[in-house]
Amino acid sequence: MIRAAIHHSRTVLSILILLLIAGTYAYINIAKESSPDIDIPQIYVSISLEGISPDDSERLLLRPMEQELATIEGVKEMKSTAYQGGGFVLLEFQAGFNKDIALDDVQKAVDQARPELPDDVEEPSVTEVNFSLFPVLVVTLSGNMPERTLLKLAQNLQDRIETISSVLDVNIAGDREELVEILVNPELLESYALNGNDILNLFKVSNRLVAAGNLDTGAGRFAIKVPGLFETVYDVMNMPLRVNEDSVVKVGDIAEIRRTFKDPDSIARLRGERAIAIEVVKRSGENIIDTVKAVRKIVAEESEFWPQGVEVTSTQDESDTIKTMLLDLQNNVISAIILVMIVVVFALGVRTATLVGIAIPGSFLTGIFVIYTMGLTVNIVVLFTLTLSIGMLVDGAIVVTEYADRKLSEGIPRDKAYGEAARRMAWPIISSTATTLAAFAPLLFWPDTVGEFMKYMPITLIAVLASSMLMALIFVPTLGALYGKPGAAGDPKMMQMLTASEDGDLKTITGFTGWYLAVLEVALKHPGRVLLLALALLIGVQSTYMKFGRGVEFFPTIEPEFASVLIHARGNLSIYEQDTLVKEVEDLILEVDGIKTMYSRIGTAKQKGTDLPEDAIGQIQIAFTDWDTRKPASEILNEIRERAGRLAGIFIETRKQEEGPAAGKAVEIQIASRFPEKLEPATIQILNILEELGGFRDIEDTRPLPGIEWELEVDRAQASKFGMDITTIGNYIRMVTNGLKVAEYRPDDSDDEIDIVIRHGTRQRTLDQLDNVRIEGAGGSIPISSFVNRSAQPAVGVIYRSDQRRIVTVKADLPPGININTKVEQIKEWLSNNLDKLDPEVKITFKGQDEDQRNSQSFLTKAFIVALFMMAIILVTQFNSFYSAFLILTAVIMSTIGVMIGLMVTGQPFGIVMTGVGVIALAGIIVNNNIVLIDTFDHLRHQYGDTMDIREIILRTGAQRLRPVLLTTITTVIGLMPMVLQLNIDFISRKTSFGAPSMQWWVQLSTAIVFGLSFSTVLTLVVTPSALMWREKTAPAISNLKKRLWKTKSKENSSHVI
Repeated sequence: MIRAAIHHSRTVLSILILLLIAGTYAYINIAKESSPDIDIPQIYVSISLEGISPDDSERLLLRPMEQELATIEGVKEMKSTAYQGGGFVLLEFQAGFNKDIALDDVQKAVDQARPELPDDVEEPSVTEVNFSLFPVLVVTLSGNMPERTLLKLAQNLQDRIETISSVLDVNIAGDREELVEILVNPELLESYALNGNDILNLFKVSNRLVAAGNLDTGAGRFAIKVPGLFETVYDVMNMPLRVNEDSVVKVGDIAEIRRTFKDPDSIARLRGERAIAIEVVKRSGENIIDTVKAVRKIVAEESEFWPQGVEVTSTQDESDTIKTMLLDLQNNVISAIILVMIVVVFALGVRTATLVGIAIPGSFLTGIFVIYTMGLTVNIVVLFTLTLSIGMLVDGAIVVTEYADRKLSEGIPRDKAYGEAARRMAWPIISSTATTLAAFAPLLFWPDTVGEFMKYMPITLIAVLASSMLMALIFVPTLGALYGKPGAAGDPKMMQMLTASEDGDLKTITGFTGWYLAVLEVALKHPGRVLLLALALLIGVQSTYMKFGRGVEFFPTIEPEFASVLIHARGNLSIYEQDTLVKEVEDLILEVDGIKTMYSRIGTAKQKGTDLPEDAIGQIQIAFTDWDTRKPASEILNEIRERAGRLAGIFIETRKQEEGPAAGKAVEIQIASRFPEKLEPATIQILNILEELGGFRDIEDTRPLPGIEWELEVDRAQASKFGMDITTIGNYIRMVTNGLKVAEYRPDDSDDEIDIVIRHGTRQRTLDQLDNVRIEGAGGSIPISSFVNRSAQPAVGVIYRSDQRRIVTVKADLPPGININTKVEQIKEWLSNNLDKLDPEVKITFKGQDEDQRNSQSFLTKAFIVALFMMAIILVTQFNSFYSAFLILTAVIMSTIGVMIGLMVTGQPFGIVMTGVGVIALAGIIVNNNIVLIDTFDHLRHQYGDTMDIREIILRTGAQRLRPVLLTTITTVIGLMPMVLQLNIDFISRKTSFGAPSMQWWVQLSTAIVFGLSFSTVLTLVVTPSALMWREKTAPAISNLKKRLWKTKSKENSSHVI
């Protein structure tokens, strides 16, 4: 195949040009996003029933639904929450679930449970949870103008944005549903003897469209209809309620009618002004940058026709984030390529380096073309993987061109030199690529959200490295055969050293190679001591890190662009009281430097299953200015905490934006029991443990908040004497509260039906009025206090359940700089040492970040073992020797010395995700050098075994392989150094920055590879030859030992026979 490629160079060049063009097209058109588009294995079932209490919601809504949903196959955990006005069930499935089948199963279970739910309940909704369903842009309308005007502008803009093909959904936040209020005077109702039930029935029979059929007269056919639907507010006003001879009592005679909005349960503000936010969600797999650009264009067109004073602000723009990250990582790729090429040019000369350089764009663009055809996107994981692979993808090309360089310096024609180089190095390159891919392949099966997030790394690497193998074995030799030139031909000294390393006198080799051979010769005299020293170093460094290292963390801390400030307050506060308290915090935040925009949501609505505490009365979302123009986010948030700490009646909590696979607060402890009364003492016990251990902040728990609710207890027997029932009494009570819905209508200027409700005026909507309500009965007007007793009862807050049991979750955060894993282990240690103090009927589980960390740690350990076995099989296949395979794999274990030294030098903790992946990546990279070294040793031994002793063969192996081994190591290390140093060079604006957020993602992974690879290269060049020498020295002793054991065994067998 290699010979055919060289002889058909025009075909090969045409294919290369095609791949470059296709790859360029793919990179321009591929969808780009900041974080990978992840299918979260969760499905959300929402159930609403207006006015239902949390207790009743649990009993009547959640339990029947849970029983049906529990039968679904593949459910990992089922969480549910009951709150005032409804409840929801959140199903978490096992990793690798089929989303479409799961949605279908859940919908079937919900349909089966529907008959068991109350009749008045709204149709339960089934929704998938997906990262791509979060807004990519929030357009906020604010200004000093009527709410109805802002809402109308927002609705028109919503309709326009929904026409964009790449937009999935557009939601309006901060708006209120429209409503027609019929404000009645209780005295007038009583004076006209109007009965609530009669009014309700009148509205039902009057607001109807009667299709009265067709009339065929013989002279024509006509459709007949009796129009009776309400079309305007005036139709409602003119509806008759009571007729007495010629006098008619209309709705307008006893009530004030107005078109308004439902009572607010939340308020939205931007920079302290009332606002309405339009949240834009893109379709999965669409390009964020193009989508946001199209949305901004429509907003600009629409805003030209808006009244003056409307302020338009765009926040949470994901396209800005991805542009910045793409630019940073693209600059990183460019700087890595430049650094790698400088090294290659220095070592191999310009012409040979050009051949190596072609492998970089060729492999990149071919890899991106593969990703594009698979329907994947370019995101930060893909871009980092490309940076990581720069050093690796030139390895094969370096090995081939370096070998061809040797042959050219011997005077062999270039087509034969490159043909022989490709054939000679084909097996080492194929096996080294296979072992690298074997190291990364297990990461494809990483479960959970973390695995979905990181799976783009192995996919990209497999595509790019497979392309680089084709480049090294097909395209580079073909190009080399056309215009290759020996890089060392112009340097007689270098030519003499190359010849000496082949079959000349090794003592004539000078320079760095000569120094290395002198060190290697000393090591070969004492191979056993070298191996013992390496083992001692392994154990010593690991022990030192365990004692003096920074511990373990789950995911690296990234400088955020956004943060949230939660305002906590307790008591039965009205929405306006909550608004006043949040406004005080807003005024303080506006004085703090480094904040670009501030968006506030006031209210305690719990419907969406958010992670907000029950006592959070408001949330302020902060967008920071650019990271290089302000203080670190942690300092800004600490300043906000200090300032707000002086406000009375509230306390605040700050939360940074969570990058990567979000996991909530640092510590999350779930307390579950079949007996709800046992949760309270267990929760207090856990809170006391956190207090005792100290160092925690923002501690919260999900116990129901203290509060009161008014209970109206009906004496059914007494009520029946007056001809009253529960429904009638409830209808009259609703007139005092939210209003009694009597009908609905759809005016021309609205897309949705608008409810018509009867309620008392604002002055009559008080607690005292509840006792003064009078109901019109057969015997006249009766006060409700005759058969209803009003009493204050403890309010039941939100009820949380997991796997059909009541739960309480205790959550806590830690100040910056404190290791999370260490604190969690302290809690676990206390619990294990005090089992006698814990209730056996209460189950305590660590959730959140600790659970994700344990799962990831378990998977990565298994993946590492599987990767080692797969590499071992490949190596045994190539070398047909268990010892050679074992020797190569020990370099992987020994490389962890460099990783730990790197972590201690840089002061970083061991990141379960990033450092763990780094160690696995390192395994795939390290074996490549050893494969080339041992393959050369086997080749020389086969060629010169009869004429040279083992020591000389090993020395010649070292002399010949030193240059390619160092080159492949240096290219990988140099390519990743900008990441390790968090250095970013902007080649367009010619600016240099340190510590950009896009760099912080990959510091741990890069550090692990750079230090591990640097250290293992020393091991490869010294310890591996020593191990080969030790095998030769001990071979006779081992052979004699085997013979003795065999003789002893033979004697024992013969004695048994006798």
